[in-house]
Amino acid sequence: MTQATHYNVQTLTTFVERLFEKAGADAEVAQVVTRVLLEGELLGHRTHGLNLVSRYIDGMLGGQVKARAQVLEQVSDSGISSLFDGHYVLGPYCVSRALDCAAKGATLQGIGIAVVRRAAHIGCLAAYLKPYTDQGLVAMLYSSDPSVGLVCAHGGVDPVYTPNPIAAGIPTQGEPILLDVSMSTVTLGLVGQCRDAGSRLPHPVLVSNDGQLSDDPRDFFTSPQGSILPLGGQAFGHKGFALALLVEALTSGLAGHGRKDAPDQWGASATAVVIDPRFFGGLQAFTDETSFLG
Repeated sequence: MTQATHYNVQTLTTFVERLFEKAGADAEVAQVVTRVLLEGELLGHRTHGLNLVSRYIDGMLGGQVKARAQVLEQVSDSGISSLFDGHYVLGPYCVSRALDCAAKGATLQGIGIAVVRRAAHIGCLAAYLKPYTDQGLVAMLYSSDPSVGLVCAHGGVDPVYTPNPIAAGIPTQGEPILLDVSMSTVTLGLVGQCRDAGSRLPHPVLVSNDGQLSDDPRDFFTSPQGSILPLGGQAFGHKGFALALLVEALTSGLAGHGRKDAPDQWGASATAVVIDPRFFGGLQAFTDETSFLG
């Protein structure tokens, strides 16, 4: 058995930041991206943690991914609503900026929303949330990628949309409640992990390109490609499919850039919504309730 190696968090943070900077990232971008990836790792999402560092840097060196803060464009800002065009800047930086804008709107007016189009890969959604719950704010994220299809419609075979995760950070009187749920039965990362390990998936959550249910990850990586079932599986996937359509509308729809545009490069559409309970029933009443439930 391979023995685990432990690293000091600050040492690891500095090391990863320097990797991004040597690849051409601004110091600000390197710091934000490293924080998000390391938080994803610490939350246990290893497919969306430091495992992504080499992928991100490869994209930067290949020219597909940008790492300069000034490339991120704020298209509009009403004070409580904003639209950003990422121009394929590293996704964790784009989403962090969007969340900051939404949080500012929430603290001024009770709610803020910011939408990003054409961000590079954005990592683990749950990894963004705790800085906002620490301020007593409810933070929500929705994400899709209009350039690819991985998940079939309920009752379908062909892949038509991405796992379209929804995440939320909910403050309590103790540790926050962090939710991060994909609208697919499993993630692409898990399918890839099982393929690389030569193992099967825990349940038949795939549909082969000839319409057969499968737990063999090789049935996804075929030509034509297989599909992942929507959340709810074969019997109840209509629920996951319906929620996935909602995410498509809230991300690519609000961003004004989606599947109809036939993008030829991987790029996330993401929407951040932040709510300040102080403008409603009050923060104390809110955390009383969430602590009772949680």
